[in-house]
Amino acid sequence: MATDPKPASPPLTERQEARRRRILHASAQLASRGGFDAVQMREVAENSQVALGTLYRYFPSKVHLLVATMQDQLQQMHETLRKRPPAAEEPSARVAETLMRAFRALQREPQLADAMVRALTFADRSVSPEVDTVSRLTTAIILDAVRLEGAPTHEQLSAVRVIEHTWHSALVTWLSGRASIAQVKIDIEMVCRLIDLTAPPRP
Repeated sequence: MATDPKPASPPLTERQEARRRRILHASAQLASRGGFDAVQMREVAENSQVALGTLYRYFPSKVHLLVATMQDQLQQMHETLRKRPPAAEEPSARVAETLMRAFRALQREPQLADAMVRALTFADRSVSPEVDTVSRLTTAIILDAVRLEGAPTHEQLSAVRVIEHTWHSALVTWLSGRASIAQVKIDIEMVCRLIDLTAPPRP
């Protein structure tokens, strides 16, 4: 028997959005200083000047909070990249440059990057909407760099998913000390060539 779709959450008021921004800022600050373990919900509540119960209404767990923090970081990266887009001629080179710029932004805050990636790894089904948003943002960042004329093909979307998985895997291996920045760059540039392979033939 079909069930009715879950109604969409009402948009946040200006005051609620400001409170949410304070929470995400406090989460990012704590993670930057001490990684995943440093993000304690009570301390986040105190630093963002909200009641602990209020914090849990916004984010049911630390994993929800840190995945939302990654979403926020990606949104900021996306805005920066739109203001200064890559200039390379080939789509694959533009995507590789974009992802390496995003990677270097995370590299400047390794503790924060580690906390967010660990949260994504620990996320269960209850965090699916937040994880899906992170994936959509990553996809949008990649597609912006491709500069498609029209909607992407199924092959291009498949290539984007493989590129996204490789970028995430590169983050994990770098954070765990199993890959150098140079190796990450090689892997990213290699996988981004899929974009050129899936491009429609020129008339």
